[in-house]
Amino acid sequence: MKNMSIALCAVTLAVAASAQQQGIINNAASEHVKLKSVNIGDCQWTDGFWADKFKLCEEVMVPHMGELLKGDVGFAYDNFKIAADLKEGMHQGMKWHDGDFYKWMEASIYVYAINKDPAILKDIDECIEVIGKAQADDGYLSTQTQVPMKKQGKQERWSNRQLHEMYNSGHLMTSACIHHRVTGQDNFLNIAIKHADFLCETFMPCPEELKRFGFNQTQIMGLAEMYRETGKKQYLKLAEQFINRRGTSGMEPADFASYKFIGDMVQERTPLRKAKEAAGHAVLALYYYAGAADVYAETGEKALIDALDRMWDSVVNHKMYITGACGQTHHGVSSKVDMVHEAFIADYMMPNSSAYNETCANICNGMFSYRMQSIHGESKYGDIVELVLYNTLSGISQEGTHYFYTNPLRRTFDKKMGITDYADRAPYIPCFCCPPNLVRTIAKSSNWAYSLADNGVAVNLYGGNKLATKMLDGSELKLKQESNYPWDGAVKITMESCKKDAFDVMLRIPAWAEGTTIKVNGKDAGIKATAGQFATVSNAWKTGDVIELDIPMEAKLMVGNPLIEETRNQAAIKRGPLVYCMETPDLPKDTSILNVYLPSDIKLKPSTDPRLTDGAVTLAGKVLLYDDEQDAMYRTLENKPKMKKLQTQFVPYYAWSNRGTAEMSVWLPLVWE
Repeated sequence: MKNMSIALCAVTLAVAASAQQQGIINNAASEHVKLKSVNIGDCQWTDGFWADKFKLCEEVMVPHMGELLKGDVGFAYDNFKIAADLKEGMHQGMKWHDGDFYKWMEASIYVYAINKDPAILKDIDECIEVIGKAQADDGYLSTQTQVPMKKQGKQERWSNRQLHEMYNSGHLMTSACIHHRVTGQDNFLNIAIKHADFLCETFMPCPEELKRFGFNQTQIMGLAEMYRETGKKQYLKLAEQFINRRGTSGMEPADFASYKFIGDMVQERTPLRKAKEAAGHAVLALYYYAGAADVYAETGEKALIDALDRMWDSVVNHKMYITGACGQTHHGVSSKVDMVHEAFIADYMMPNSSAYNETCANICNGMFSYRMQSIHGESKYGDIVELVLYNTLSGISQEGTHYFYTNPLRRTFDKKMGITDYADRAPYIPCFCCPPNLVRTIAKSSNWAYSLADNGVAVNLYGGNKLATKMLDGSELKLKQESNYPWDGAVKITMESCKKDAFDVMLRIPAWAEGTTIKVNGKDAGIKATAGQFATVSNAWKTGDVIELDIPMEAKLMVGNPLIEETRNQAAIKRGPLVYCMETPDLPKDTSILNVYLPSDIKLKPSTDPRLTDGAVTLAGKVLLYDDEQDAMYRTLENKPKMKKLQTQFVPYYAWSNRGTAEMSVWLPLVWE
């Protein structure tokens, strides 16, 4: 087995070396992808919003999270040490805690790709050594079955799909691929190869009792990346088989003993290629769709992309919140009356106070849309990536050390908190899947900023950065982007080095950015910037050429589809990609958020609040306060309500709950003036 692993590693290195691009998704050789990833580290944030967030990620988020996961609070690392016989004890934490640790490792590797700090690599190598020792001889690796659990005792392999063995597998393989791409080392990849081979031996052919395994299906993405990294087709074949099996094996009466984890809840009521709507647990669904998109990128199967197009439309145009968040309910039922949890429910059913919107689900929405943009080459998918990136920062505090699991759009003091709800961000969440997912997303955000087209480059995200990459024809490209986006819509892109032949610069014009103008070297480019599309500027570029965008950043009132009962006669405020909210620290003492009304003709001016430490732009304006002390469930309306005007401010949704315990609302009732 050891000699086989060494041989496979040699093949892996040869395949990896031949690939031109080594991005977060290594789709350089994927035939059915229009936009390719740039190399990890080719783009670096230099100043502004994302540069500040990355610096915080580098200096606080990643180190702090490592201390948590290696310490007595998070204890994920201890689980590996116990499995490796390096420490005595019992498994602690959730069944998916291995995956949390792999996500933190992945975040560390992204940071290393930028700063090349040898201390990070040394730390990761030490972790890899322990993980290698924890791995079983046959390649199996999931500490919650290898070590007796503190509460449940000894668990057998594959005895219960809620053990999340496949989820841990997926994050192991993904993290190992990223590590190999960034470092060129094979120590982590060898572990992943051994594990992926074990999965192939176990599930190909698949025993009848294991056909429904894959509860939270990150293993599909992981196997797809392993195929891309090693060239071993059996990994892609197994990934495709996990897709093909969903919805085909039926459900036995005995399944209803664990009714929460069957049917639509886990996307197994209907085969994906026949599905009409997104259903069930939002994280499970979106990981599944993202994995299926990776498989399509390699196979080009029309039925698969047709299904993914339907799922994307279902999510974005019928079940997604204005913030890009997903998962309308904590507990509910699907359209086929299956019990669902942390899940999608019916179209346009969008509760605000009880909105679940798990941070992981929101991030997965971005991951799915990023893959769909790569496949189709259309900017509408990038709009969702951007929306998610900014507004899902609500999941972490401005100091980078406290976390939200759920992200409701309204919060009142009388809210009864569930097991994963918190009045304020928590320093540690026992169900720790979301914090490392968000931190690795911040760490890799620069890799989503650009993509490579057949003869050019696509600008997906705006902000201060520099790009030094190779285009698909092998020519070098260096450019610099200067912008204070999203606070300001002025963007300047300077060519610093490029080939002499003409090529395209594709500029994503967000759907909300009507009136955007484009100049080249100070003159009108003569190109219509259509909101919701890429604007392609073709030129024989030379060093020093400058592209300038002026993106209007007007604050706008947004209303919901009339079928959304929860937003009828209400409005939200959006400026650029940022959704804003009203928060009680900006209201008179003891004022309920439910007594705030929004004038339809409100005038909003950009402002700042020193209590928001990241320089966020707030919006100043006058709202109406209604003094309502009525406690009855219903009452007679006898007189026109008396309202008084209040000069106040709105804060970006992502920044709420950073100024003390607060009530908050994104949607406010309208008063037509």
